[in-house]
Amino acid sequence: MTENKNLTTYTLWQLMLYFLRLGTLGFGGPVALVGFMHRDLVEERGWISEADYKEGLALAQIAPGPLAAQLAIYLGYVHYRILGATVAGLAFVLPSFAMVVALGMAYVSYGGLPWMQAVFYGVGAAVLGIMAIGAHKLSTKSIGKDKLLWGIFGVLAAVTIITQSEIAWLFIAAGILIWIIRCKPNLKDLLTIVTSKVVVGLIGLSIALWLVYEKYFGQSAIESNTATLDAGLLTQIGLFFAKAGTFVFGSGLAIVPFLYAGTVTEHHWLTDRQFVDAVAVAMITPGPVVITTAFIGYLVAGLPGAAMAAVATFLPCYLITIVSAPHFKKWGKNPSVIAFVDGITAAAIGAIAGSVVVIAQRSISDIPTALLAVGATTLLWKFKKIPEPVLVIGAALIGLAVYPLVSH
Repeated sequence: MTENKNLTTYTLWQLMLYFLRLGTLGFGGPVALVGFMHRDLVEERGWISEADYKEGLALAQIAPGPLAAQLAIYLGYVHYRILGATVAGLAFVLPSFAMVVALGMAYVSYGGLPWMQAVFYGVGAAVLGIMAIGAHKLSTKSIGKDKLLWGIFGVLAAVTIITQSEIAWLFIAAGILIWIIRCKPNLKDLLTIVTSKVVVGLIGLSIALWLVYEKYFGQSAIESNTATLDAGLLTQIGLFFAKAGTFVFGSGLAIVPFLYAGTVTEHHWLTDRQFVDAVAVAMITPGPVVITTAFIGYLVAGLPGAAMAAVATFLPCYLITIVSAPHFKKWGKNPSVIAFVDGITAAAIGAIAGSVVVIAQRSISDIPTALLAVGATTLLWKFKKIPEPVLVIGAALIGLAVYPLVSH
């Protein structure tokens, strides 16, 4: 961490109040949220140095985890270490968690009512447009003109569309491929990276989560022992969302393909319509987009399911941040690390693009929803400053007007 005598001192209480406020009022997605943190904490209050902010942003960009939440955790760590990271992370996430749970309760209680169905009829179609533009922005920003990364993007998009699921090992393979091509490592470089404590820890955590999940809660386990599955539903939710949270690179939208494959295709926890509604809820609430996991958890197992899903989703990025922060100066700018992350990011964006097609195939049910999806995409393409919550509210009003006409 960077020392700066000109910084303004602040208490842990002040830090908590700031992130509670940001989590409650912070609309606009991850890019806007990290911008608010720079404006408030670096420029206006002087709590965080420019150097520390840039280091935190770089870590949040190259490590798995939702961008804004991970930066909040890092900034909390700067002066108050693990306690500060914990307080900042919880304060940032809890407001949107409470809102999402409240919406989940309303959805479960009133989801069968015509007006609620009409709202999500319009919102669900608009969300497809938001996801499409999100994938476009991520690809142009993160992939640029790199033909190899575009090739990875295309392969993962095609695989997602064809299989209608995520294949997580392809993400790792993409990172390794880019690393080998760019860095041309020799045996010594390979051994150095493989034996790195941080790398070993992260890979070990990912593999452990994957193996435990597949053994006890994968598709084969579901088919062989449904009774055990029901008894361990919360454990199943926890392991599934921890696995998903480990592979969120670049944007909260990166988790969408994993969630869709697991909650709709594999476990059949949600219908296609419910899944699109869950993504819509994340779009109209402040805070990280990834908080949609809490809504899904609530639909599956009530309040305990929401809490388990949220904790499991954010725990990997929390652990990665507090473990990596002390060492980030040493390896954060390592070309091998950057190449590996570039490959994984391109794969994740490709999966997002593929998931838009898969969800559209199942969710666009008639001409009005098709027009809404195309209209939302066009508006966001031409008028780039339209706030997503405003677009979602407009789609909800259109749904209220159109749905009664098409449902009879």
